[in-house]
Amino acid sequence: MSTSVLRLTAFAAGPSGGNPAGVVLDASDLTDAQMQRIATRVGYAETAFVVRPPAPGPDGVRAGLRYFSPSAEVPFCGHATIATAVALAWRDGVGTTVFETPAGPFEVRTARADDGVVTASFTSAEPRVELLPDHVLARLLDVVGLAPEQLHPAYPPRAAYAGNVHPVLVVADVAALDGVRFDPAELRAFMDTQGWAATVTIAHPRDAGTFEARNPFPVGTLDEDPATGSAAAALGGYLRELGLVEPPVRVLVHQGRHVGRPSLLAVDVPATGGIMVTGTATPVDPHASTR
Repeated sequence: MSTSVLRLTAFAAGPSGGNPAGVVLDASDLTDAQMQRIATRVGYAETAFVVRPPAPGPDGVRAGLRYFSPSAEVPFCGHATIATAVALAWRDGVGTTVFETPAGPFEVRTARADDGVVTASFTSAEPRVELLPDHVLARLLDVVGLAPEQLHPAYPPRAAYAGNVHPVLVVADVAALDGVRFDPAELRAFMDTQGWAATVTIAHPRDAGTFEARNPFPVGTLDEDPATGSAAAALGGYLRELGLVEPPVRVLVHQGRHVGRPSLLAVDVPATGGIMVTGTATPVDPHASTR
């Protein structure tokens, strides 16, 4: 059986930027094992599978969506959600769809600009922020090559959730961000002991409303994610919970410079409720590196 897989890059800030995702628009007949094999073969950080096609109901259009990395199922993936929503909008037209995922329902709105570009915005799960135990923080810093004194004193380390758990480390200067070094196998093993299925977020505040982030994510052939929608949502929840922004506010997250795939994520932080992340998606350039 042949399955059609779209290859799109989400959140690109330039022709060779963004985070590639596989998208299967009709996965209703695929088994878990088949979806895992497809995701492994595609080799991107995640491939999204529409396991139940969009259908109107009494409370709007709903669809079923699942995500697989090359090695395991992931509860939620922001950039693959954006890519899927844009692909569905190309096929069916723009509008609002609730994607039912293993992490819960996520409302996604698509819109078409005057130039024809389709954008998609997802609203995350209700964020939560928790302390990182001292021994976990110490080990994490050691694995990513950071010293405690390199952390920004105004941005304490936390574990933030908005669909996936992301430990958040904010460094005081860009040199510390650039200097992050890690052994992928060592980091992967440590993340597995903590049950962290998604990325580690290491960020630097350029100013009050702009951050640059790196998101180590050792999985398959990938070591670092170029654009992470769920992490951007978690960062928005973290900033709100700790009183580091005054909602409603839009925060811009630049990511991907360190892996040669510049990306930009727009994060809207309301006073309450889920965090909205906006981006677009385009077909992967067959001549561009996807690392």
